[in-house]
Amino acid sequence: MTTHKFLAFDLGATSGRAVIGCLGSEGLTIEEIHRFPNAILSLHNKYYWDIYRLYSELVYSLKLCAKRGIIPQSIGIDTWGVDYGCIGEDGTILGLPRSYRDPYTIGAADEFFTHIPRDTVYQKTGIQVMDFNTLYQMYRAAKEDFSPLKNAHKVLFMPDLLSYMLTGNMVCEYTDASTSQILNPRDKTFDGELLKEAGVYPSLFPDIVMPGTLVGNLSDEVCRQTGLPPIPVVAVAGHDTASAVAAVPSADENFAYLSSGTWSLMGIESSEAIITQESMEENFTNEGGIDATTRFLKNITGMWLLEECMRSWEKEGYTYSYPEIVEMAHSASYFTTLIEPDHKLFTCPEDMPKAINTYCKEKGLKAPSTHAEYVRCIFASLASRYAHVLEVLKRMSPHPIERLHVIGGGCKNALLCQMTADAIGMPVVAGPAEATAIGNIMLQARYAGIVSSRWDMRRAIASGIETITYNPKR
Repeated sequence: MTTHKFLAFDLGATSGRAVIGCLGSEGLTIEEIHRFPNAILSLHNKYYWDIYRLYSELVYSLKLCAKRGIIPQSIGIDTWGVDYGCIGEDGTILGLPRSYRDPYTIGAADEFFTHIPRDTVYQKTGIQVMDFNTLYQMYRAAKEDFSPLKNAHKVLFMPDLLSYMLTGNMVCEYTDASTSQILNPRDKTFDGELLKEAGVYPSLFPDIVMPGTLVGNLSDEVCRQTGLPPIPVVAVAGHDTASAVAAVPSADENFAYLSSGTWSLMGIESSEAIITQESMEENFTNEGGIDATTRFLKNITGMWLLEECMRSWEKEGYTYSYPEIVEMAHSASYFTTLIEPDHKLFTCPEDMPKAINTYCKEKGLKAPSTHAEYVRCIFASLASRYAHVLEVLKRMSPHPIERLHVIGGGCKNALLCQMTADAIGMPVVAGPAEATAIGNIMLQARYAGIVSSRWDMRRAIASGIETITYNPKR
């Protein structure tokens, strides 16, 4: 059997990596060939992403492939959602993309609703209201006369921007565009009324393409720099959660998923958007999936809480490995304070432990006093939040929910998986940890005609990826 090789670029808010996926007689194997940091760039009181450094890391990864004699059949890119870059009429990238963590959007949604009511916006888009959604970013950027947007000929969401830098071709991939709160999930077009009120126009966006569409080949310039031939770049499910959900190793639809990383995203896969009064009141979102499905889900602040605590502790001279973090949570089982992970205090604080202390003080709760207590507080609070969100999902799901699939890095946390199983009262199936990269790779394999439907993809994944099931104990 021929071995097929694909290159997945998987970029998150704190790091990115290049992963080679091989499909052959032994099933699917993956290898990370390069990992690199990503971080918000603070400049003149604005938060940006350094898109040029990210591009240089992609090019470096391609050079590594050439050096090792690896010629991928195709390349796919997935990133986080909502953020975008601006392109001038001559094709020049205008400035740096703003980061969704930039506090300039705080309160933007409520301000926008004075022009178009909240329920109207939700009925049009079915998207969870968060101040940093693209709609409100554009609204605030237009109000502050932000020069790149003011002079933009086109705007590209983050995976499409990187694909453009590699190929010179512009597309607007559906799953990433669907996170923006400017796309109608029914007819999959941008809503002109919302964009006009935000101060921009639909003509700024290239044509929408579905996952599995060819963007173009590596440009001559990139080929010269890397020594690779003009490899096709495929628009996979550009939003990282969409790629991750594509890799859920389920044999049927009776599951919920939890994509666990910096963000925790809990939801179901639905054949249609679920836009109701209850879904609006509970602030659930309808984002695009593969095969015209809808990812009906809730965004929950995830390991961001722990990551930011660890960043603060490192400044104080304390560095912990992941096993040490889990052991700390075990040792502090006596600590029972719960916090609300999605509280605004935790959006982008200078010091996360201090923000947790402030929250506890405001709520009259006992604040953590040791690093172990902070970790236990975060884990227990996340498990509690997952249980609440899952109960709401059960009420609105068009099909039964019999188990929770935990995918992404959080599936390696055995303690949190068991705490979650105990909290929700149903089995938790953990794995794969590399769901996003695997989904990216399998969508490239689908473009190549090696697999067909999403269920065919999932069968291939389930046959080669080990999972662990945690049953509720108490």
